[in-house]
Amino acid sequence: MTRLPHAEWLDRPGLHRIVAALTADGGAVRIVGGAVRDTLLALPVTDIDLATPLRPEEVSRRLEAAGIKVIPTGIAHGTVTAIASGDHHEITTLRRDVETDGRRATVAFADDWREDAARRDFTINALYADPGTRAVDDWFGGLADLEAGRIRFIGDAATRIAEDHLRILRFYRFAARFGRGELDPDSHAAVIAARQSLKSLSRERIADELIKILALPDPRAIVAQMAGDGIFGVLLPELDPAFLPALDRLRANEDTTDTPPAALRRLSALLPADPAAAEQVASRLRLSTRQRKYLGALAAHRGDGPRPARQLAHAIGIDAARDVYLLAGDGATATAALQALAGWEVPVLPLKGGDIVARGVAVGPEVARLLKAVEAAWVAEDFPGASRVADLVDQKIGRTSD
Repeated sequence: MTRLPHAEWLDRPGLHRIVAALTADGGAVRIVGGAVRDTLLALPVTDIDLATPLRPEEVSRRLEAAGIKVIPTGIAHGTVTAIASGDHHEITTLRRDVETDGRRATVAFADDWREDAARRDFTINALYADPGTRAVDDWFGGLADLEAGRIRFIGDAATRIAEDHLRILRFYRFAARFGRGELDPDSHAAVIAARQSLKSLSRERIADELIKILALPDPRAIVAQMAGDGIFGVLLPELDPAFLPALDRLRANEDTTDTPPAALRRLSALLPADPAAAEQVASRLRLSTRQRKYLGALAAHRGDGPRPARQLAHAIGIDAARDVYLLAGDGATATAALQALAGWEVPVLPLKGGDIVARGVAVGPEVARLLKAVEAAWVAEDFPGASRVADLVDQKIGRTSD
């Protein structure tokens, strides 16, 4: 019998209070999914999810009787969130699928642990552990797959994908995170065969999963695999044919400058240096207005040889300017640009229209023209102080008078 190795999170008082409430009087509870998988892999655990045969109303009753706050986050699907000693834990009643359409499922509550496990996606996510004995239940070979670095659907892969088409993208993400060696042939063939079904998913779900893939420490191999499998032909037809060298250059610059990964920066590396195409992708993925403008700015400036870093930051913001250099520069250029931007804030021109009017210029278009001319000179001189700006104003007014 495999047992979970001891981990810090198993000693948390909030978890103990929840387990005590749910196991009293013949109740039962198991830790399920990522917490079990990641503990077996000696990885950090963030979310600790629990499963129980108890119905949601009974779960809520028991927890509230124990002084534990309950939030009905997904009670229609059997899930509540318990807050105990500052920790949040999702608790879900055992379920079986009644009907699925590839986007959502109709479920019924169940009493059978194996039946609940059978509705999950991958074998490595269908591991259940007793919080007291730490014994691990494994009905589908998840422990062997975890040891082999093999991502495999439970049962028939095509059936699992038909239940939720997002599992196609999850397959690639989990393969990148936990896989080693060749992809499981049956699972891999099934995701390729089903790739057109991604069109039925909401754009928000696609964007969320794509961003998770691009935020991985090094997504290059799995992105190349997805491209070769035709996934981006469905999701991202704007994919730049030269995306691999761009992604290689970006990863090298991220390493050289010790810059943490950023999914949107990496998404930009997949796209051509075309602002219209970048903004079209952002709109289709339902990204925010800020994210859309950011992708557009990167596309507009990374293909034409970036201007001095602070000048570029004045035009498009510090974060976008930094990322232009990470995308387009070599290691030395990117390092110099990031050093120039470190701890620096984009200054505000110490000049207003009224200052020009006070020098005798009539209110009107000439004031705006002078402001623009002075600002251009101020930026070109690397943002000098107010006294130099005053000199620039006098020069521009003098030229106008002449």
